[in-house]
Amino acid sequence: MNQRVPIPLEHIEQKIHVIRNQKVMMDYDLAGLYDVPTKALKQAVKRNSARFPEDFMFVLTAEELYILRSQFVTSRSSGWGGTRYAPMAFTEQGVAMLSSILNSERSIEVNIQIMRAFVRLRRLVATNAELARKLEALEQKYDSQFRVVFDAIRALMAEPEKPRRPIGFTAKEKSAAYSVKPLA
Repeated sequence: MNQRVPIPLEHIEQKIHVIRNQKVMMDYDLAGLYDVPTKALKQAVKRNSARFPEDFMFVLTAEELYILRSQFVTSRSSGWGGTRYAPMAFTEQGVAMLSSILNSERSIEVNIQIMRAFVRLRRLVATNAELARKLEALEQKYDSQFRVVFDAIRALMAEPEKPRRPIGFTAKEKSAAYSVKPLA
């Protein structure tokens, strides 16, 4: 029996995007994970359109597609090299529904890993929110003598700012002394 290695959760998590304030996966990424052509995945979804209401799957607008593409420095061959149709974005429920229409061993394995990735992301968000609530409660409980400690913890929790490059021209070396030769 041919045993496949499960897809690492980190690999799947990189394919989850936030569009319309929802965590979604794109049709071309899912097709790659399921090892089917994107066209076949889209056809299966269209044949079973009743299973995919707007909160399960939606088609990206031109503006959303532009924003998604601009998040990447290089173009990806798997989805944008000349697609005729806008990509479909699948929410967690939509991905679960895909397993019912793509009935293969591979789709079952991949869906299990995708569901685990969504759950893991939810836990990370909940953990961070819980930590912020606990810090807020501690800050209210203790007086201002610990203000410095709380400010330091908040600074560690915040995302670091990227250093800005100075505007303008700066000379890095001294100017060369030029001499003029007299004409003979």
